[in-house]
Amino acid sequence: MSLFASLPNSPAEPGGRPLADRMRPQSLDEFVGQEQILAPGKPLRLQIERDDPGSIIFWGPPGVGKTTLAKIIANVTKADFIEFSAVLSGIKEIKQVMADAQRAREMGTRTIIFVDEIHRFNKAQQDAFLPYVENGSIRLIGATTENPSFEIISALLSRSRVYILKALTEDQIVELLQRALADEDRGLGKLNLTASEEVLRTIAQYSDGDARTAYNVLEVAAAAASGVKSKEITRELAGDAMQKKLLKYDKSGEEHYNLISALHKSVRNSDADASLYWLVRMIESGEDPMYLARRIVRMAVEDIGLASPQALAVTLAARDAFDFLGHPEGDLALAQAVVYLALAPKSNAVYLAYGEVQRDVETTSADPVPLHLRNAPTGLMKAVGYGKGYQYAHSMEDKVADMQCLPDNLKDKKYYQPTTEGHERELKRRMEEIKEAIRKKKDL
Repeated sequence: MSLFASLPNSPAEPGGRPLADRMRPQSLDEFVGQEQILAPGKPLRLQIERDDPGSIIFWGPPGVGKTTLAKIIANVTKADFIEFSAVLSGIKEIKQVMADAQRAREMGTRTIIFVDEIHRFNKAQQDAFLPYVENGSIRLIGATTENPSFEIISALLSRSRVYILKALTEDQIVELLQRALADEDRGLGKLNLTASEEVLRTIAQYSDGDARTAYNVLEVAAAAASGVKSKEITRELAGDAMQKKLLKYDKSGEEHYNLISALHKSVRNSDADASLYWLVRMIESGEDPMYLARRIVRMAVEDIGLASPQALAVTLAARDAFDFLGHPEGDLALAQAVVYLALAPKSNAVYLAYGEVQRDVETTSADPVPLHLRNAPTGLMKAVGYGKGYQYAHSMEDKVADMQCLPDNLKDKKYYQPTTEGHERELKRRMEEIKEAIRKKKDL
């Protein structure tokens, strides 16, 4: 049975359903946002208007209209609409619904299966849809907040069109809130409430592009405002309704990698303010602080290196300080380390040298260690030449011997190229001194 049978043009009384559900757009003309795929001539709008039966994956953050678009498509195409929750459904339920959909198709009825949070289905559950998608028994529409490339099986992905939905802008959310305040049939219009654009924009900023969150805040604030004489949703009432902002974050999902990438690249670019922002955002979102500590140590050796050798000591000390202090005092130790790294001179010379050596180790023959560098603990080893010709550097006046230390196939190869940043300027000068000392010995 179509779920749209319970969604007439004049919805139930406001008290029966949440404001976000009551204000759900019933047509593309009511829909706000996603112009990149829904404007006239854009791909999704064309697919809907042409009644293209292809399956669809909607990828985007919460509260941007994924479920709403699926319901609009079902309404426009006069299809039965069956909604699955990937959290609650298993293979048994999937197969039962698929069988019902196949029987409905034989009777001339089309079925749209909408799967919310489809990324939570495992491979076997996703596989269960394939035969019915292929034979046209169902039209699958999935919604996910995670990157489909990682979360949806390739067979299902190849049979679907992926549409990326963006977070709503502040202006778009303000428009939706204004509609809700004015709408007497589905919204709050009968309450005769007022709210300044400044207050609505504050709610929009808090919602972070999520229309559902904005509607929920407005509904709570409206309930409080309806009990006061002025009937005004003030900044104070809106603030009470918002409480504390909950940051969107998934410690195992794409956003996790986006944020740590932003932190690392801000440090690399010597932007202390941005580095501190991304660090605090991850901490406040619930990231494992010891994961952050490990990544901060990595930044010290990858991006600062020998330009500031003490960077490694600073980051290791920050890790130990957090381990000793815990939240919230230990957070400052991580913050201190991040600011230090951001402002430190930068060098990836050791990082690049290590990579080049690694490539040579993998791609060149493993030549034997030169005899003069080998240890000779036995008489036999000495007899065959182990250690012969070795020059003890401490016995040299300048502590440098003119002695080949690389294998023959890599003789004279140069890997480490110090920069002129920070302490590496001194290392570069020292390398020139060593080079000059060896040159003089060769000339003798």
